[in-house]
Amino acid sequence: MKSTWSLIVAAGVIVAILFFVSSRGKKAPYIPADHIHQTVTTQEGCAVCHAPGKQSPLKDTHPPKEQCLTCHKTRKS
Repeated sequence: MKSTWSLIVAAGVIVAILFFVSSRGKKAPYIPADHIHQTVTTQEGCAVCHAPGKQSPLKDTHPPKEQCLTCHKTRKS
């Protein structure tokens, strides 16, 4: 019984360490607080400028491009 609890605790510690390490990666930049971005509230609003062939297209290495507001947040004052 003691070895079972030790195994459970060890697994919990490993999961906690992995979670901590994975959450320390590069954070997505904030949405700029300029007049262009003030009205953007949807992914479609982002695509107006950031779709391929537009003013500021995203790089090919950018993660999934259909979830802008999941990663990019507005800065809280």
